[in-house]
Amino acid sequence: MSLLRSLRLCQAGSLLQSPQPRHTFHAGPWLSSSASNKELLMKLRRKTGYSFVNCKKALETCGGNLKQAESWLHEQAQKEGWSKAAKLHGRKTKEGLIGLLQEGNTTVLVEVNCETDFVSRNIKFQQLVQQVAFGAMLHCQSLKDQLSTYSKGFLNSSELSELPIGHEREGSLKDQLALAIGKLGENMTLKRAAWVKVPTGFYVGSYVHGTTHSPSLHNLVLGKYGAVVICETSEPKANLEDLGRRLGQHVVGMAPLSVGSLDDEPGGEAETKMLAQPYLLDPSITLGQYVQAQGVSVIDFVRFECGEGEEAAEAD
Repeated sequence: MSLLRSLRLCQAGSLLQSPQPRHTFHAGPWLSSSASNKELLMKLRRKTGYSFVNCKKALETCGGNLKQAESWLHEQAQKEGWSKAAKLHGRKTKEGLIGLLQEGNTTVLVEVNCETDFVSRNIKFQQLVQQVAFGAMLHCQSLKDQLSTYSKGFLNSSELSELPIGHEREGSLKDQLALAIGKLGENMTLKRAAWVKVPTGFYVGSYVHGTTHSPSLHNLVLGKYGAVVICETSEPKANLEDLGRRLGQHVVGMAPLSVGSLDDEPGGEAETKMLAQPYLLDPSITLGQYVQAQGVSVIDFVRFECGEGEEAAEAD
């Protein structure tokens, strides 16, 4: 007997048997078997991502009001998140991600840490990094700078945590951090952020190593290392994007501590002045010689390495 015929016979036999009692959940007065109420439950589930049990409880508590149920769910999750955050506080956060976001003449780098690499690959954690990058970007764009040259700034953990989520949403980034801790069950920290704004005549090159891509994160780039390099050029160049990426690769790989000058004597692998270092992609020349041939000047840079400083802190 064919598999298809066997399945059909089993189905027909089940229809002839007396109906078995069906297990149904007990709902409040707002929820019946009507399609509209089931649709409401599904809509809340899709919109918030919380379990059916929690969504059902929220709708019962709020008398079927979708907007109130959504707020109730977020409030409960916030309470649970703060409770978990308090319990997990102090646990080491060596893993995480660097996030790079560029919009117009503004670039931000952020670092968000967690306990394990497993959680850093979770989309919910990556969405937290996205929220932090957007928060830092909005902060930078709100600064009223009269740019005749580039500007650069940094935010420490406490400053970053207090930034608002956005123009149209209430709460701060530390609230989003608590929510993420509640959902993922690991300690996390908003470690730091850096931002750069440039006027015409300047260009910001960037590179992120160990890149993680997610279509839902739009133009945010994630990885374990990140660098931005501020260049000045007297005329527009077609290859600036590629040049900026190469300079960012150099900063990530060679980890310079300062820019230096073109007059510095060429150094070896231990050299910390960027322009005197052997060029990462062609060690037969210095980085200074490479950029000089390209007709650009390197003005400044920022380099982030995920988990940087944690080992030193443990040793102390």
